[in-house]
Amino acid sequence: MAKSDIQIWTDGACSGNPGPGGWGALLIAGSKRKEIHGGEPDTTNNRMELMAAIEALNALKKASAVTLHTDSTYVKDGLTKWIHGWKRNGWKTAAKKPVKNKDLWQALETACARHEIKWVWVKGHAGEEGNEKADELARRGAEEARGA
Repeated sequence: MAKSDIQIWTDGACSGNPGPGGWGALLIAGSKRKEIHGGEPDTTNNRMELMAAIEALNALKKASAVTLHTDSTYVKDGLTKWIHGWKRNGWKTAAKKPVKNKDLWQALETACARHEIKWVWVKGHAGEEGNEKADELARRGAEEARGA
């Protein structure tokens, strides 16, 4: 696998849950910096958190060593802990209910496959520069989705 140390911060935002939502990501590779964002008019916060990670990883042009910073334990734990059991149980939770956002979990798993990823949880809205920028981008995506 090609090695390059890329730092990514991701975040999702939603006005109402469900409601208009946005995702944002800040990607930094050496001196290069890229900001991406998007949104949907009717979505949930968890879907936007997942979309941020998917879109950020898919934005990388080649297989990379990535440190992905997220303030979402849902995304981090879902991919590093829960997904194995879900797949083993035919995409059902331990309570035998269908896994919510299965489409995005599968897309995230695919996006992760070509990268070597270190997942880092960061406290949201705590002044961490990369997280604050990702939050700003996610809110911009939500505003655009709302038509503001």
